[in-house]
Amino acid sequence: MRVMRETEGSRDFAAAVRDTASVGLSLFPLGISFGVLVVHSGLDWWWATVFTGVIYAGSLEFLLLGLVASAAPLGQIAMTALLVNIRHIFYGLSFPLRQVRPLGRVYATFALTDEAYALTAGGRARSWSGARILWMQVLCQAYWVGGATAGALAGALIPLDLHGLDFALTALFVVLTIDAWRAQRDLPAPLLAAASFAVAALLAPGQLLLVAMPLYAASLLVRYALRRRPAPGIPAPETPAPEPSAPAAPAPATPVLTATVPER
Repeated sequence: MRVMRETEGSRDFAAAVRDTASVGLSLFPLGISFGVLVVHSGLDWWWATVFTGVIYAGSLEFLLLGLVASAAPLGQIAMTALLVNIRHIFYGLSFPLRQVRPLGRVYATFALTDEAYALTAGGRARSWSGARILWMQVLCQAYWVGGATAGALAGALIPLDLHGLDFALTALFVVLTIDAWRAQRDLPAPLLAAASFAVAALLAPGQLLLVAMPLYAASLLVRYALRRRPAPGIPAPETPAPEPSAPAAPAPATPVLTATVPER
């Protein structure tokens, strides 16, 4: 029994390594860029490890660098964290937490990031074990923490005049979008996202995230409602009546044994 459990554990870990290979190629360099930015913001290198290990919210961590460096009020930091990470509430509605054991759900909830959600979206993780899901999240955070620590340690060797490192997070989301498109070719979803961004850029260019996200969520709800409602003039499909079952074959007759009485 113990050997069987070890074999299953090794199999889950190997599967998680394969699941996170493409994401790790993006998270580790992204972590390096974050670590470099931490050092060049005037903070000690170990703050990169603390941020990525305790906060573990990629886009929020990039925003926190500027807030911490400028000594922003705690209320402003809390409100920023709420607005940026409120999307994770909706992630939890379809993330396969029920497949994880109760003790592991605490970490699975903490480590529910965009990358972890993207890897399990589309029903791909319905057959995954809880150990595989946890290993996937552990490896994603390991890539992020390891890259940030390495970048912070090497930050002193890189020139101070850096441009474009903050775009690494945007590049990662582009890669995740492409992977999601390959898994499920749903053209209206990215078109609605682009339209929401365009409207937000016109209405509130200084508050793109706060305007674009609600617009996109509302457009998805409207699309869902339209798909559920039948078109006018077309009756709703009726449940077909069950076909009559064929008559049962008659049971074979029981042979009757007759005795022949000899004549006298």
